[in-house]
Amino acid sequence: MVSVRRIEPGDAALLRTVRLAALEDAPSAFASTHAAEAVRSDHEWTERALAGSRGSARTTFFASEPGAVVGLIGGYRDGPSDGRVELVSMWVAPTHRRSGVGRALVDAVIAWTQETGGSEVGLWVTRGNSAAEHLYQSMDFTPTGERQPLPSDPSQEETRMVRRIR
Repeated sequence: MVSVRRIEPGDAALLRTVRLAALEDAPSAFASTHAAEAVRSDHEWTERALAGSRGSARTTFFASEPGAVVGLIGGYRDGPSDGRVELVSMWVAPTHRRSGVGRALVDAVIAWTQETGGSEVGLWVTRGNSAAEHLYQSMDFTPTGERQPLPSDPSQEETRMVRRIR
């Protein structure tokens, strides 16, 4: 059975491993690249784990089953009092796609947004990633009409989706 939990300060090495696996598996789904992330120092990964493990500015969640992390997601605010949260770094291992793991990860960010007083969750999704687009639409995210080049590959395009928190 898969469970979702917020990362802990000591999860830096695991975060690095999972993030690099995600970037290798689905490079067109992310604004960053495997090459850019692989050269980050241990200190940077430690800082990322610490920042994602507590507070209301940033969060990171793992989806796990015994012995393996099978999903990753993050959320952050531009400012401490910003009601808008940006959903980022969403990834589910190929072996666990279409099994509810993605939905559970998105639900975790939405719950964190609510718990920390947020009013909206937004995201960018690569055009043509129909599985992700369908998941987000099924969870009440709506397209805004905004588009931009994918930062990691400007030959592709991202579209913006937003969900208001009630």
